[in-house]
Amino acid sequence: MSLPDFNLLVTLDALLAEGSVARAAQRLRLSPSAMSRALARLRETTGDPLLVRAGRGLVPTPRALELRERVSQLVQETEGVLRPTAKLDLTRLVRTFTLRTSEGFAETFGPELIARLSAAAPGVRLHFVQKPNKDSTPLRDGAVDLETGVIEPTTAPELRTLALFRDRIIGVVRQGHPLLRKKITSATYSAGKHIGVSREGVAKGPIDETLETLGLNRKIGVIVGGFATALALARASDLIASVPERHTSGLRVGMESFALPVPTAEFTVSLLWHPRLDADQAHRWLRGLVRDVCEAIGQGG
Repeated sequence: MSLPDFNLLVTLDALLAEGSVARAAQRLRLSPSAMSRALARLRETTGDPLLVRAGRGLVPTPRALELRERVSQLVQETEGVLRPTAKLDLTRLVRTFTLRTSEGFAETFGPELIARLSAAAPGVRLHFVQKPNKDSTPLRDGAVDLETGVIEPTTAPELRTLALFRDRIIGVVRQGHPLLRKKITSATYSAGKHIGVSREGVAKGPIDETLETLGLNRKIGVIVGGFATALALARASDLIASVPERHTSGLRVGMESFALPVPTAEFTVSLLWHPRLDADQAHRWLRGLVRDVCEAIGQGG
C-alpha cells in the first residue's frame, strides 16, 4: 500500500480556510491551475468533492466541514515538529540526566557541577550511576545520557566524545606511612604491599610491566574493583594505592600523595554520549557545563 501524499494536507487546509481556489493558490504561492489539479487529487483521494460551486463561489461539503478543524490542527502540529527548536530556557527546564562515571569523578567534580546546575537550571536533576564496565549499551539504549572514561580501541566508534582533562597515576598512602620516612625510589615503592585496581580482577598492569624491566615486582596484597575502594583501604592500613591524580583529588583529602618513581603514561579522560543526543539543546548545555567544571577545578592535588 502506497503512502498518501502528505503535502495534500497543506493544500486541503488552504482550500478549506479560503473557500476559493484562487485565494488558496495565492496563499500557497501556486498558480490557479496547479491548485485546481491539487483539488482534483484531493477529491480522488478522499472520495468526496469537498468544495462545490454555489453561484460564483465554492461551498464546503459536509465531509469538508468535518475535516476542516482536524486538518488545520494536523498542519499546525506538523509545522511545529519541523520548526527549529525554540531557544532553551534553563529556568523552566525540568529533566533528569543520568551520568555514568566513577565514584572518584562524582566525589571530585560532582559538588561544583551540582552547584552550577542548581543555580542555572533548578528543575534539572543529576543521577550518578556507577560504571562497572566499558559496555556502550547503556548509551545506545538511552539508559545513560553521558559517561566519562578513557577512549580505547574497543570504544563504540559511533559515540561522540569530548576531552575533559589529562591525568596521571600517582601513589597514595595514609599519613605517617613508613614509606614516607625516606626517599621513595622504585625499590622502596615496589617493596611495599600494594592494592591492585581492576574490574576484571587482574593483578598486574602497566606499572608492574615497567617495574619488571627494572628487575622489580610489586606485592599485591588485595585487588579491588575501583579507586574509591583502594583509597579507603589505603587510608586505614599500610597498603599503597596507585590511582589517577585529578580523578581522585576529592577522595585523597587527609592522605599523602607522591609521584610514582617509575615512568607511566598520561591519559585523557573524556565525556562520551550517543549521537542521537548531539543536537539536543539541554544535553549540549550539560556537556559544556561538565567541561567547564573540569577546567575550573584545575590540576587538583
